[in-house]
Amino acid sequence: MSEADLTRLSAAELAEKIHAREVSSVQVTEAHLQRIAEVDGELNAFLHVAGEQALLTAAEVDRAIAAGEVASALAGVPLALKDVFTTTDMPTTCGSKILEGWVSPYDATVTSKLRAAGIPIIGKTNMDEFAMGSSTENSAYGPTRNPWDTERIPGGSGGGSAAALASYQAPLAIGTDTGGSIRQPAAVTATVGTKPTYGTVSRYGLVACASSLDQGGPCGRTVLDTALLHEVIAGYDPKDSTSRNAPVPGVVAAAREGARGDLSGLKVGVVKELHSDSYQPGVLASFDAAVAALKDLGADVLEVSCPNFEHALAAYYLILPSEVSSNLARFDAMRYGLRVSDDGQHSAEQVMAATREAGFGPEVKRRIMIGTYALSAGYYDAYYGKALQVRTLIAQDFDRAYEQVDVLVSPTSPFTPWKLGEKVNDPLAMYLSDLCTLPTNLAGHCAMSVPSRLSADDNLPVGLQIMAPAMADDRLYRVGAAYEAARGPIA
Repeated sequence: MSEADLTRLSAAELAEKIHAREVSSVQVTEAHLQRIAEVDGELNAFLHVAGEQALLTAAEVDRAIAAGEVASALAGVPLALKDVFTTTDMPTTCGSKILEGWVSPYDATVTSKLRAAGIPIIGKTNMDEFAMGSSTENSAYGPTRNPWDTERIPGGSGGGSAAALASYQAPLAIGTDTGGSIRQPAAVTATVGTKPTYGTVSRYGLVACASSLDQGGPCGRTVLDTALLHEVIAGYDPKDSTSRNAPVPGVVAAAREGARGDLSGLKVGVVKELHSDSYQPGVLASFDAAVAALKDLGADVLEVSCPNFEHALAAYYLILPSEVSSNLARFDAMRYGLRVSDDGQHSAEQVMAATREAGFGPEVKRRIMIGTYALSAGYYDAYYGKALQVRTLIAQDFDRAYEQVDVLVSPTSPFTPWKLGEKVNDPLAMYLSDLCTLPTNLAGHCAMSVPSRLSADDNLPVGLQIMAPAMADDRLYRVGAAYEAARGPIA
């Protein structure tokens, strides 16, 4: 099998061949490294490629398989890791100049789980700085381009991971989702991405953006691949105080069940507030076709109303900047990372201010200032306090909806990928791309984006978002796999 053929296989197919010794993990890893060398100069999906380390891991997996030992269902299958998870053997920059070249003294729990599972990490992927953005244009190391059209954005903040998958540079990837940063890139690159239930994937070693919203999650090109990776990274972690000490839902079994194509008895709710005439017409048409397909699979579909979702955007962009203001205070030029004006003639405060001015990009500075203002004396109750009340109302909307249905659906993003530079100077226009994804993060629930039909407007990818209650992640995979099988090839 040629290198090009190997990169086109799903992660599940690659694992099967590696474990059957039809092909080696070293061969598979080399094929993907070659693909990176061929295409990433244009796409800029990777900030760091760890070829030597990945091949060493692959060789160890091959030796273990030869000895009859298999570390996990995905052992030997290479993966791209978003550059917001700490790694001891490669830099962790979070897409920021303030951490350029910084190597962590410890691995994130997600990183450790990947290593224990025998998954070669082939590199760290590009991202909006500190996960703040919807286009990966806020990276200090240049934008990532969408493989479907290199003049367009790949989504954000995890555009690097999504682009790596869509361009066959990696069969698996890890992202993080604070307000849609896994799902929106998945939607605009025709890949699959899941935001797990908050607290079910450890945040230890995930450099924080907004701690009450951030959640690591799996990304793949198929629902089954994503489920297999989900089971590797999920689970209780005593190092994370927000980690849920509860069994991980059986997402792989659910994906296999869903692939059989029967959703009889399942109740699906279409969220009225996430289906607007302001959305791109081709997105709505693709979504409506997906809903019709779910009906054909036997699901009962009804419209549900979640009226407070209309306030999710405003609440989110008060809660997130407030937590950003607190979390990014640690980048003080004293302990690690960039330090400027350190010539002995400036005070610590002056060094700190100069370093932050040089090290943080415009979007990060904007959110720090908004958050600092929202938390300031005299404004806390009027802004941050009110946003928390709205967050509660949104969670209550979800609770009422799930009394009627098993899952909710909507478009993942109101728009297909826009052109690079088109919205970079209009933050509000950029924020609107997250309208459909924000409510799930505010509630701490789980959601998935699976590719829908291409938009008739521009022949570009559209995502179907599937949402489920907390700890019901398996429902996402059952519905996603059933729809994926019914949909067939995208293009």
